[in-house]
Amino acid sequence: MKIVVLDGYTLNPGDLSWGDLERIGSLKVYDRTAYDLSGLNMIIDRIGDAEIIFTNKTPITREIMDKAQNLKYIGVLATGFNVVDVVAAKEKGITVTNIPAYGTAAVAQLTFALLLELCHHVWHHSEEVMKGKWTDKQDFCFWDYPLIELSGKTMGIIGFGKIGQAVGQIAQAFGMKVLAYDAHQNKSLESTMLKYVELDELLGQSDVISLHCPLFDSTKGIINKNAIAKMKDKAMFLNTSRGPLIVEEDLAEALNSGKLAGAAVDVVSQEPIKADNPLLKAKNIIITPHIAWAPIESRKRLMDIAVNNLAKFLAKDPVNVVSQ
Repeated sequence: MKIVVLDGYTLNPGDLSWGDLERIGSLKVYDRTAYDLSGLNMIIDRIGDAEIIFTNKTPITREIMDKAQNLKYIGVLATGFNVVDVVAAKEKGITVTNIPAYGTAAVAQLTFALLLELCHHVWHHSEEVMKGKWTDKQDFCFWDYPLIELSGKTMGIIGFGKIGQAVGQIAQAFGMKVLAYDAHQNKSLESTMLKYVELDELLGQSDVISLHCPLFDSTKGIINKNAIAKMKDKAMFLNTSRGPLIVEEDLAEALNSGKLAGAAVDVVSQEPIKADNPLLKAKNIIITPHIAWAPIESRKRLMDIAVNNLAKFLAKDPVNVVSQ
């Protein structure tokens, strides 16, 4: 059995092992394959006559499946699976699986790392100390950004699945009230500190808004000029979910005008980020390079789930199937 990993480097840059997959079949791992269809021939050539492939960001289209006539299984090395034409896969009897819930703790952790940096500007103040600015002060302390306390403030969480709920738990530990917006509501989670609301109420009442929803046609551009106009003046905004959920020009305008006090994003519309992305010139923004998922503990869970997904498929008991 031939197994091909098309873009394995981000999952395993050398600190994990492919050994479990090697024990299942003949394994070929490519660090990177084309991330768009300009590399169509490369993708087809690398899949070759493999029965099993794994992909993270390399697209697998109907045309590619037509050429890969031995293909029986596509394992997506991520939660989102929009890189695969699952309709075509279903028609062709190809099983597609994804990796749910592997990074819940890691993404929630980075969400608050970003928020706390917006509130305290820790790195900036540390750098100022190293430059001698504290040494030169007459007072025992100094700060040159407004410092913000979270207790008593309201966090609005758009998308209240496992990650959104984990973020909500941390927010409550900081003494924040939580407003949640999700199409599927679990009312048992509601309390004096947490309630489900409609999107407009969340936008208007929240001091901090954090995105944790999947990217669908219905959510693309959910944060746009109209949505931002409904937000509180000087609210803070976070996105550790998917870049295209935001109209980046509108977010940049809101930051530059002072409508929003600050923003922090771990994802952008095109990755790697393009030099002309308007967020690069926006005021009061933190941009990290899609690292929320990347702690080694999280990636090890991802690897283990990917191997188990394949093992269960081969045992004719498939799990985490998205091509049904």
